[in-house]
Amino acid sequence: APPSKRTRRISKMAEAFYENEENLKKLCDFLRGKEGPAVREAIEMDKRVYYLKGEKLVNFLVEPKKGTKWPSNLPRFKTRQEAIAVCKELCQLHFIHRSEKRGKGDLVISRNRDFDESGYFTWIYEGDKSFSNMMTTLLVVGFLFCTCFPIWPNFLKVFVWYMSVTLLIFIFFLITVRGVVFLCIWVLGYECWVLPNLFDETLGFVESFKPFVSFEPTKEGQLIYRLGIAAAFISFCWWAVTQPSEFDGMRKAQGDFIKDLYAGTLLSDMSQSDKDNIDKPRMPSLDDLLKKLDSSDDEEEEIDEEEKVAKMLEDLVGDEDEDIDVNGEE
Repeated sequence: APPSKRTRRISKMAEAFYENEENLKKLCDFLRGKEGPAVREAIEMDKRVYYLKGEKLVNFLVEPKKGTKWPSNLPRFKTRQEAIAVCKELCQLHFIHRSEKRGKGDLVISRNRDFDESGYFTWIYEGDKSFSNMMTTLLVVGFLFCTCFPIWPNFLKVFVWYMSVTLLIFIFFLITVRGVVFLCIWVLGYECWVLPNLFDETLGFVESFKPFVSFEPTKEGQLIYRLGIAAAFISFCWWAVTQPSEFDGMRKAQGDFIKDLYAGTLLSDMSQSDKDNIDKPRMPSLDDLLKKLDSSDDEEEEIDEEEKVAKMLEDLVGDEDEDIDVNGEE
């Protein structure tokens, strides 16, 4: 059926809208965001890039995937011809370029620069770099600030020490709680992790905290291990109940350890004055220099005495030799 007048009017408005480069940048910001089409990672010219097939890009522009929230400030595409025309414009403005597959995860820039639905296209457009530049600046300033730690005021050093100790204790407590919860439920035949993606290095910061809890049945063949862990856990609980003095001693030792950690007295072989002056240059005092001179004089005197004793022994040995010679002549 031929398109209606309203559809043709919307199409013309969309074409006129995307003729502006700034509006194309808004479209690229949407396509490069979380709501955009799925992309793959590859290496091109020793650089990690993101690419997709031209057909998938056109399909997404004409009919986005289910659940996609299309921006209200961007006109929709009604036909594939409109989407292809905009994709060609993206190629001409070097927002994307055509690539060829050389191997799995390996791309090279294609000599053919025209847009084609059967080709692969790599994103060049990276969006607004203001936030990235700001974070880079903060990183450099933070690094320089950390390198100036020796000249920090004492109260700031103490604050950083308390923050570091608190973070260390919190991480240790979190790991312990996660492990205990997992073991208590695992012996019942289920795997329950609190923050299961917390230590997944492939995810971003926000994604590492999703989901909060994962719960699923355990795999077959783990019954013997679950029984062993259950026996060990029950034995520990029995020991804690029947031997309160030892358990209380362990708790007290942990409390003393944390107190020493916060107070900075965990290593008792260093005096408080040495800790306060750890960043100051060590210059020998007058008393130290005098003691050093006295010790050197004592060493010289000891050497002189040793030489005298050695000389006396040599003289005695010489006298005995002379007596032996005289007796032999007689």
